[in-house]
Formats: sequence, C-alpha cells, structure tokens
Amino acid sequence: MSELFTLSEHARTLDAKLAEFMTAHVYPGEREFADWDRDPQRRWTIPPLLETMKGKAREQGLWNLFLASEGLSNLDYARLAERMGRSLIAPEIFNCSAPDTGNMEVLHLFGSKEQKERWLQPLLAGEIRSAFAMTEPDVASSDATNISLPIVRDGDEFVLDGRKWWTTGAGDPRCELLIVMGVTSPDAPPHRRQSMLLVPMATPGVKVRRALQVFGYDDAPHGHVEIMFDNVRVPVGNLINTEGSGFEIAQARLGPGRIHHCMRLIGLAQRALEMMIERARNRIAFGAPIGQLGMAQEAIALSRCEIEQARLLTLQAAAALDAQGNKGAKDLIAMIKIVAPRMACAVIDRAMQVHGAGGLSQDHFLAQAYAGARALRLADGPDEVHIAALARSMLKP
Repeated sequence: MSELFTLSEHARTLDAKLAEFMTAHVYPGEREFADWDRDPQRRWTIPPLLETMKGKAREQGLWNLFLASEGLSNLDYARLAERMGRSLIAPEIFNCSAPDTGNMEVLHLFGSKEQKERWLQPLLAGEIRSAFAMTEPDVASSDATNISLPIVRDGDEFVLDGRKWWTTGAGDPRCELLIVMGVTSPDAPPHRRQSMLLVPMATPGVKVRRALQVFGYDDAPHGHVEIMFDNVRVPVGNLINTEGSGFEIAQARLGPGRIHHCMRLIGLAQRALEMMIERARNRIAFGAPIGQLGMAQEAIALSRCEIEQARLLTLQAAAALDAQGNKGAKDLIAMIKIVAPRMACAVIDRAMQVHGAGGLSQDHFLAQAYAGARALRLADGPDEVHIAALARSMLKP
C-alpha cells in the first residue's frame, strides 16, 4: 500500500486480521476446494469447508466489509479487496463476492422495505446467493440500451419472455434470487426503456439451459449460465425502484464495484508475481536458477512496474470516488478498467511462462486466474467501451 494514500486505523486493523486469516485458513483450504471441484459427483455442490470458514470470518468481524455502514471508505476497502483478491475462493468467505455485493448495493439503495426484508437480510447474512441477469446473446450488451428482454405488465403481474446468458452465480444451488434487467417501456427514450425486477429462481418458467465455460473453466459450483424465461410471472411489487429506472440502477451498481474488481485483480497479479519470483529463484535450467536469465528478470521487473502503476491509479480512483462521488471519479474509473485487467493478464501470462508447462495445468492456480482476469476485460464492460468513454470525456471543450 503506497504511503501516498493513508488507510484509516480501522482499515489497518482489518487488513492485519485479513492477512492472518488468509494465511491460517484460506490458502491452506484452496487445495481442498480444488479437489472437491474435480470430483464430478460433487462439483456442483458446496464444499462444507466454505461454510466453516464463513462462520469463522463472521466471528472475527471480517464480514460484509464492502458496505459503507462498516465504516470503511472506498480507499480503505480497496486495500482489503486487494488482499481478498489474492485467492479465487476468498471473497465469498467474507461475504464480499460479486455479484452478491452489487445486488446488495442495489437493494440497499433502491429496494423497498419489503424487498429488503425478504432478500437483502438473508444476503447480508450469507444464507442465500443471488445473480444479476443483464447480458443477452442476441444483442451487443456492452451498450445497455440494447437490452431487449420484454417485460410486459399484465394486471398485477409482470411477464418475462426471453433469454439471458453469462448470468454469474445462477448455477449455485444456493442462488435464490435473480435481478433481471429488461424492457418495460419500449417507446420511451433509450435510457428510460429498461427496468429491473426481482425474480426468484424458483419461479415457474425460469430454466437454466447450460453452464458456459471460460477457456474450459465453468466455475462450478457458482457457474456462468444461460437462462430462459418462459412466461415467467412475478408480482408488480417485485419491481425495483420505478419503471424505466433500470439504466440508472445499473450505473449506480457499477461505480464502487469497478474499484472492487480492479483491486482484486491487483491482488491476483501480486500473488502471481510472488509465485514467479519463487519459481525463478529455485527452478534450475541450463545449470543455473532461471532467475539468472535475462528474460526471467525482465518478466519480474516489468510485472512489478505494471502492478505498482495499476495499484496507484486504482487507489487514486478510490480516493476520488470518496471525495467526488461516481460522477467526479468517472474518468479515473474508466482508466482503471482499461489498465487493471490488461495488467493482470500480462503479469499472470508471464508467471505461467516462468512456470513452464506446469503453469498451464491445474497444479497451479495461474491458468484459472488468467481465465478470470481475461473474462473481466469483457464482463465488467469491454475495454473498448471504457476507452471510448474516457476519450469522449477528454475531448469535451
């Protein structure tokens, strides 16, 4: 953590506790999670160790740290997100994993009292999980105004018919809730056509068609799935906020979440660099440790430079978000969304190269980490969208 950005005392205490918890429980548990996932009879079920570790985390006060009510600024939480991002299994252990964090933010900011009692409370308690159904296979969903799933009012109900995909978390057996974005007012201005609805997974007509893979990884038991909505009916009381406010809600959901993703990626890249250094020190090739070879030295040095650059930029964005809000920090947020995923992909790729063939295998976490980092160059908005948004802002008089 750069001394240019000062953590609160509360955040420093939590960071120390997180580091200790990760060392004592999370890193040792990764192998058991991996073994569980490789068993075809169990891989779409939840490892018992997960709930055990969640209970320990909650007992130690390491729970729902992303919430402003926990007394942390975005800058404070950025450091904690980096710490949790070092392990692919860590965020959920502390109830700080996407897409639940974003969905909880939506319910907190826009949900009715009844919606909060029914859905937000069990999500905050980590008793259920949720998913966010926005992306569609038939339109360019990077432009949210293209979202086209029809939501039609029929008396006291809304009716949904259509298809969504890359709905992360909907394969989880604990996923009980979808937040679905679709079109309620097709004749309204483009940014007022969409609304968001709460759709319980158990609603008749909600059908999971298949799990999608990222470079062969299906991320069981959570998954990224394709979902069909076949004459799905929910009460009008399941509307979030007001009709036509879907785009507004989506933008509010994405602000702090973009900081979280970037800092988790920095944690992932930092761990990959540490693995690269360890490998370079101990792996012998051509009669000497490969760390004595210029190419390995270049990979290590460039990776550290790129991580530090991305970290400083992301911390600056977090500080701006605290001081100026989403609107004031929008250019910096666009910048980190361009920089952090590209950096993580480059660093993890170098780490895989230094690990040789083993770096491509399931024996290290690098291949799966690369798949996740590469996916975020699309899942959290394509690079091109953030580049265009930043350029347009800079070109304004």
